[in-house]
Amino acid sequence: MNRKVVVVGAGNVGASVSQYLLEGRLADVVLLDVVEDMPQGKALDLMEAGPSRGYPCRIIGTNDYRDMRNAQLVVITAGLARKPGMSREDLLQKNAGIIKSVVENIVEYAPQAFVLVVSNPLDVMTYHALKTSNFPKHRVFGQAGVLDANRFKTFVALGLDVAVTDVQAIVLGGHGDTMVPLPRYSGVSGIPLSELMSTHEIQAIVERTRKGGGEIVSLLKTGSAYYAPAASAVEMVRGVLNDERRVLPASTLMEGEYGLEDICIGVPVVLGSGGIEKIIQLELADEEQRALTRSAETYRDQLKILGY
Repeated sequence: MNRKVVVVGAGNVGASVSQYLLEGRLADVVLLDVVEDMPQGKALDLMEAGPSRGYPCRIIGTNDYRDMRNAQLVVITAGLARKPGMSREDLLQKNAGIIKSVVENIVEYAPQAFVLVVSNPLDVMTYHALKTSNFPKHRVFGQAGVLDANRFKTFVALGLDVAVTDVQAIVLGGHGDTMVPLPRYSGVSGIPLSELMSTHEIQAIVERTRKGGGEIVSLLKTGSAYYAPAASAVEMVRGVLNDERRVLPASTLMEGEYGLEDICIGVPVVLGSGGIEKIIQLELADEEQRALTRSAETYRDQLKILGY
């Protein structure tokens, strides 16, 4: 493979992203972490799985940021995971320092790369990465609504006992408790949800989606979700590397869209070889717009803590 993706952070999310990239035959992978020998061990393990899993891509593990050179895309998963009772906001200050260091190294060693942020709190870290890098806004974006929409789709499929691949869903807003699922833009094979489920059933799924990450944290007790976040991130990576022009929700910089300015938040975009190629502006009902604005204001308060 000639394409190269760097995954920063070799924890559960980073290792899973690496595995899905390899199995999808999307790119050669560099798994980077500051913990000595750990990314090397995971990379070797994944490389040795190649003969059985049938992927030709290669992976190396490293502690050296210089191995980022010539990367087309960098996925940032580094940071502290949420623990039971810990909100995404609790992670703010500690993860901001980690993101700053990672992005400064991207600027030095991979200045042409696209940057996909997965670290929490997602929307704030995406903005922080964008401002630290000074890259054009189309090259720095966050994995937000893809994961939330996938959770929404899963709960709809379970509720209706249908194939999850036939479910469509859109989720706007911040990646957290203030997300804004849009049931009226969601359905099954073109059939609106309102034709298939009661208002009460839909609202229950909306609430479960909002609390989806916390539900997994409470069950695991010693960590947070990683399979679904990793799969969602790789879906976005594939959209860029293969120029798929996917319409996906992503955290991106607002410049007047949806009435928002100078903040990163999840909205539907066209994702292709140019990164964020277009923001799609939906017609929102008044309550949906208010919910999106409230979501944005939550993260604006956090940005002030970081000096923005």
